[in-house]
Amino acid sequence: MKSIFPILIVAFLVVTISMPLPRPTVSASPKATVETIKQLEAEFMKAAGEKGSAGYLAYYADNAVEVPNGAPLIEGKTNIAPGMSFLDDKNNRLMWTPVGGDVSASGDLGYTYGTYEFHSKTKEGTPRVQYGKYTTIWKLQKDGNWKVVLDMGNASPDQKA
Repeated sequence: MKSIFPILIVAFLVVTISMPLPRPTVSASPKATVETIKQLEAEFMKAAGEKGSAGYLAYYADNAVEVPNGAPLIEGKTNIAPGMSFLDDKNNRLMWTPVGGDVSASGDLGYTYGTYEFHSKTKEGTPRVQYGKYTTIWKLQKDGNWKVVLDMGNASPDQKA
């Protein structure tokens, strides 16, 4: 009987070690797709239209980088903010349309690219439209929200009526 006891202990240890341990399950949010990012773009544009620069900047990460057309890089949301004040003028309207994009395999980085129109009025009150192209890079933040980390645009020739 004494010789069976060590065998039982070894068998118990082998079974215990080979059994999978219960692991806590984490409910993962659905994996982001390019459609997720395009939907964010639509919400982003709506916020800019309704709330001006505050709505626009709400979608920017604190460490975002702006790559403006024909100007130096602007690093940091607080440095970008003054340049976005034009959105607070109700005569100005920035609209953009994503044409394409993608999301990384890890699901935490995505981008869109597309075209934009900037509607404004001259000093004389004449309506003006400027056209361009853009790329926006989005990053999933630790809090689960997507934020713009890099935004760039460049002008296109004015379209003829």
